[in-house]
Amino acid sequence: MTWIRTIPLSEADEGLKKAMEEQRSLYPKEYATPVHATDEGGAQIVASHTLIPQALYHAFATYGSLMSPDLPLGRRQHEMIATMVSVTNRCVY
Repeated sequence: MTWIRTIPLSEADEGLKKAMEEQRSLYPKEYATPVHATDEGGAQIVASHTLIPQALYHAFATYGSLMSPDLPLGRRQHEMIATMVSVTNRCVY
């Protein structure tokens, strides 16, 4: 497995904390508990982007925005699309 240096939330500066909080606020409540969590409880995939807070925010805020309940697709359609993308990419989440 590849090792990527990450910055734990306990060591994050204000910019990183802000990026993590703002992108997290866009996700549905059901996503509050990560499937693959870090020791501090955050998502490993998000933690892998902590060296570049702006990239972290934009990458994950995009997905959070696409999951908006204000859009015409419902939660079921979102989950079906996410599942097919994961299967196609041979991704576990």
